[in-house]
Amino acid sequence: MKQTEWILCPVCGSKTRSRIREDTILINYPLYCPKCRQERLIEVRNLQTIVITEPDTIDAEPMNV
Repeated sequence: MKQTEWILCPVCGSKTRSRIREDTILINYPLYCPKCRQERLIEVRNLQTIVITEPDTIDAEPMNV
């Protein structure tokens, strides 16, 4: 039987509603935490979770066309 784990919230550390197995691969997965009510983009490979940080597009200057 494959090993399974709960995905923990990268902000507060509580369990989320998502589980992963050893062979799970997630890319740009929007992880929502019901406790702290925040959503983060994550990547998962080999039971290792990586938080994806993207720059805010709201603060970016407009492009001159």
